[in-house]
Order: sequence, then structure tokens, then C-alpha cells
Amino acid sequence: MIIIRNANKEDISKIVSFNSAMALETENKELESVIVTQGVAAVLNNNTLGQYFIAECDGIPVGQLMITKEWSDWRNAEFWWIQSVYIQPDHRKNNVYKKLYSEVVKSAKDSGKVCGIRLYVDKNNTIAQKVYSKLGMNKSDYLFFEDDWSGV
Repeated sequence: MIIIRNANKEDISKIVSFNSAMALETENKELESVIVTQGVAAVLNNNTLGQYFIAECDGIPVGQLMITKEWSDWRNAEFWWIQSVYIQPDHRKNNVYKKLYSEVVKSAKDSGKVCGIRLYVDKNNTIAQKVYSKLGMNKSDYLFFEDDWSGV
């Protein structure tokens, strides 16, 4: 049975390991553990930066995602961005992401101040794209550009 809950400070090391595994798997990047730990701790200490949701199976974390918020002056409401999605390989195809996504949608609608949910996905990650489409998400008309100075 999968249970979705908000992350807490006791989850830092698991979130760091999930983030590191995701970066290696999806972008072949090795993250600096100290920096990722500080970044995760920053979110857990300041909920204006984001919020992690943890998926547990029999009390053990098996997946996660983080949301961040973007203000839309056009809509006078927030978009929630899904980021840092990771599901352990042996729990994929078990509806873990579906349950995480459903909890995010419920939380967003319950807040009364969210107008939509967005995420970005690597253009070559067709498996994830199919999952997102199956859950009712649509490709956006927007392209994603960046000017990243982090070096990661």
C-alpha cells in the first residue's frame, strides 16, 4: 500500500539520495552531496521555497516529488511546478507517481489559490511524457529556456 505524506527533516538523506539518483539516471550528472543536502534542507526549513511529497510503501520512502510556486499576474493565482520527481526503479509501474500527482492536485485545489500545475521533462524522456499525458496533462505551447550559472 502506497501512502503519500509531506516530507520532514528526517527525510533529508533519503531526498538527497533520490535527487542524486535522478540526476545520474536522467542527465548522467553526479551531484555534490553537500550542496544537495543544503538545498533540500533549505526547502524543508522554508516552505516558501517549495514542498516535498514522499511516497511510502510499508513505511519506507520509495518516491518523491517537490513543488515550487510561480505567481501568475494574468490569473491572480499560482501555478505549482512539479520538480525533483523520483521513483525507485523497483516501484515504477506501481502507480506511485499517479498517487503523488493525485495528492498534489488535491492539495492545489484545496488551497483555493492555484490555477494549474506545470512541469518540465527532458524531450527524450518519452516514458515520463506518456505517464504525464495519461494523467491528463497536456504539452504546453511554451518552450523552456535557461541561463544556468550553477555548473550542474
